[in-house]
Amino acid sequence: MRNINLTLILLFAFTYVQAAHIIGGDLSYACLGTGEYGVTMKIYRDCQGQGAAFDSAPGAFTQASVTIFMGNNTTPIDVIYLDAPVIEDVDPSGDNPCVVVPPNVCIQEGVYYFELDLPVSTESYWVIYQRCCRNNSITNIFNPEAAGSTYGVEIVPEAQNVCNNSPVFNSFPPPVICVNETLNYDHGATDADGDQLVYSFCSPLNGGTQMAPAPDPDSAPPYSEVNFILPNYTALAPIGGDPVVTIDPITGVISGTPTEIGQFVVGICVQEFRNGVLMSTSQRDFQFNVSFCEPVIDAGLQGNVEVQEYTIINSCVETEIDFINESTDQQFINAYLWAFDIDGSGVNPLTSNQRNITVDFPGPGVYTGVMVVNPGEVCTDTANFIVTITPPIEPDFFADYDTCIAGPVAFTEIGSESDLITDWNWEFGDGFSSTEEAPIHEYLTPGLKEVHLVLTDTIGCVDSITKSFNWFPVPPLIIIEPSEALGCPPLEVTFNNLSTPVDTSYSIIWDFGDGTILEGISPTHIYESPDIYDINVEITSPIGCFTSDEFIKLIEVDSLPVANFNFDPPNPSNFDNVVGFEDASLRAAWWEWTFDRFGTSLGATTAFAFPDTGKMDVTLMITHPYGCLDSITKVIDVEPKVTFYLPNAFTPNGDGKNEDFGPVGVFRGITNYEMKIVSRWGESIFESNDPNALWNGRKGNTGDIVPNGVYVVLIKYTEPRGTEQMEQAFITVIR
Repeated sequence: MRNINLTLILLFAFTYVQAAHIIGGDLSYACLGTGEYGVTMKIYRDCQGQGAAFDSAPGAFTQASVTIFMGNNTTPIDVIYLDAPVIEDVDPSGDNPCVVVPPNVCIQEGVYYFELDLPVSTESYWVIYQRCCRNNSITNIFNPEAAGSTYGVEIVPEAQNVCNNSPVFNSFPPPVICVNETLNYDHGATDADGDQLVYSFCSPLNGGTQMAPAPDPDSAPPYSEVNFILPNYTALAPIGGDPVVTIDPITGVISGTPTEIGQFVVGICVQEFRNGVLMSTSQRDFQFNVSFCEPVIDAGLQGNVEVQEYTIINSCVETEIDFINESTDQQFINAYLWAFDIDGSGVNPLTSNQRNITVDFPGPGVYTGVMVVNPGEVCTDTANFIVTITPPIEPDFFADYDTCIAGPVAFTEIGSESDLITDWNWEFGDGFSSTEEAPIHEYLTPGLKEVHLVLTDTIGCVDSITKSFNWFPVPPLIIIEPSEALGCPPLEVTFNNLSTPVDTSYSIIWDFGDGTILEGISPTHIYESPDIYDINVEITSPIGCFTSDEFIKLIEVDSLPVANFNFDPPNPSNFDNVVGFEDASLRAAWWEWTFDRFGTSLGATTAFAFPDTGKMDVTLMITHPYGCLDSITKVIDVEPKVTFYLPNAFTPNGDGKNEDFGPVGVFRGITNYEMKIVSRWGESIFESNDPNALWNGRKGNTGDIVPNGVYVVLIKYTEPRGTEQMEQAFITVIR
C-alpha cells in the first residue's frame, strides 16, 4: 500500500448551476407492507467552489421532486415534493487510510427519504428523479453539457406481489482513481431478501434539458441513453484501460488499469433474481475522476535500472555494495527493514533496519533482496531488488592465419570464461571492425597489425585488450596488369602490380624478357625491338616468404607500319580531275586520306575529284592494328590545260545568226592575251585583250561597217604554265 498525494484537476462546469454539481445518484426501495414502500434516493454532488446546493436544501434554487409513472402511461400518477435531504460528507479517499486528499476535494451525499402508497398492480411503477446537465469536462460522451441524468427505480408486478425489497449499494465508488494504477473496488450491493444479484456496466440515462434542467414533472419512460464516443468508449467499457476496466457480474468488483486522465460517466446495473424471476433492476449513475496520483510513501533505492517491480543493481567484480535509500516522503516513514538472500536458500536472510546500508557479498553471483518502508504498518511499501555481481572479464584472443600465404585471419576470444559476455567489439588495426564473437578478417595490406578487443557482459561491465602481430605473407596469386600488352617500338609499358599483400618492404624482382631486370612494385619498361616477350616476377616478403610466377607471351611488340599509296591517272588535268587512290602500305588496319585543303576520306581505296588545278598535297595516315601510326604525303599535279579555236567566217547582217566573231575554247588561266584584226592592206580593224570580247563587223565595233571580204586575224597569249602561243588565221566577212 502507498500513501497517495492526489494532484487533481476536477473540472466541474457550472453552465447550468442548478444541476452541474451533481456527479451521481441512485434510488432503492423497501417494502413496508403490501402496497407501501419506503424509498431512499442518494444524490452526490461536488461541494467545492460554487457548486449549487442539493434540491430542497437551504439555499437551493429548486425543490426536489420525484414523479411516479405506472405502466406505459406517460401521464404521471403523482408528483412527490421532497423535504431537505440529510447531508453528509463523503470521504474522497474511499476508506483508504493511505490516501492523502488535498483540501480542494469535497464530495457530499444527500439522502432523501419518502414513502409511497402504491396498490398492487399488474403493471410496473416507475419512481423517477431527473436533472440536467452533466459537467462539460466529461471525457467519454458527446456534448456532456447538454446531457442530463435520470435516476430511477422500477417496481415490477412480481415484486409488488411478494413485498420485495430492492438491493442497496453498499458504498459510493471512490471519486478519484489513479491513472496507470490497478483499480480493484468492490461495488457490491446487499439485498434484504437474500435474492441473487447480477452486476453489469450499463448505459447512463439522459434526463432534463438545458432549457428545463429540473423538469416538474419528470418525463415518462423509456429514456434515451447517453452517446458514448465510439469506439474508444462504450457502455460496457466506459473507461477503457489496459487491461480494460470491467465489473465482475457475480461479485460486483470493478477492476482494471485506467490509462487516460479525465472524467468518465459510468452506469452500474444490478439485477435481482428470485427463483430465476427478475424482481428488480437498480441502476447507479456516477462519475469517475481519473487523475495522476503521486505516491508520498514510495519505497525505492538507487540502482542501474528498473525492470517491472525490481530495481536492478549491477556491479563489475566489486562485491561490496553501497545501498542508497531513495524512499520518499521521509516525514511519513517511521522504519525500514532490509532483507538479503545471501546464500540463496531464502532461509537465513541478512537483515538491517538502517536507511542506507553497505553489504559485502560472498562473490560473483545473482542475489535478491527487499527493502520495506514502515514494515507492519497499514501504509507500507516494498522495493524488490536484484544484485548482479559479475566475475572479472579478463579478455584475451588468438589470431589464426597462414604465416607465408596471404589469407583470412580467424580471431578467437580465449581469455574470458564467463558465459555472461554479450558484446564483442573488434578493431583490426586497418580501419575495419566487427561485432561478431569469432570474426574472420581479410587484410589488404601487410604490416604490424594492432588489434583491439572490447568485451561487454550482461550488466554492462567492460574490459579490453590490445595485441600486435606481424602479417607479412606473400600474395596467394600474383596478378599484374600491363598498361600496354600490344604495340610498336618503342613501346612503354607500366606493369601495375595488383597482387596483395605487397608494399615497399617486399623485394619484387621483374624479368622483362628482353634481358632487362628491375626491382619495384609497379615498374615501367620500354621495349625497343619487335618480339613477343615472357615476363617473370619474384616476390619475397620481409620475413622471407617467397613466391613467383611467369607470364608467357604477355607482351607483343610488332614492327612499325609503313605508309605508301598509288594513284591514277598519273598526270591529271582540269579535263581529267578525278584521281583514284590505292593503299600500298605495310601493316595498316586503318586509313585516313587528306586531299590538301579540299577534303578527307577513309578506307584502303578511294577517289577524289580535285576542284582546282595545281600541285596538291595528298596525305595518307595509316594505323597499325596495335595503334601505331605512320603517314606519307605525295604531290599530285593537276595540270591546267587551255583549248583555243577560231572560226573562218561570220555573217554580221543583222539576222541574229552568226553576228559576232571571236575565239572559242577554254581560256581559264591564260594571260597576256592580244587579238588584232587587219585588212589585206594592213589597216587595223579591231583589237582586244579579253579573250571573251567579240568583233561585230564594224571598225572598232563602233565605226563603219567593213566590206565583205577576207581579213587577217593575229592572236598571241601565255598559257597557265607560261608557254607563249601565237595564232594567225583568216576570217571572211559575208553579208
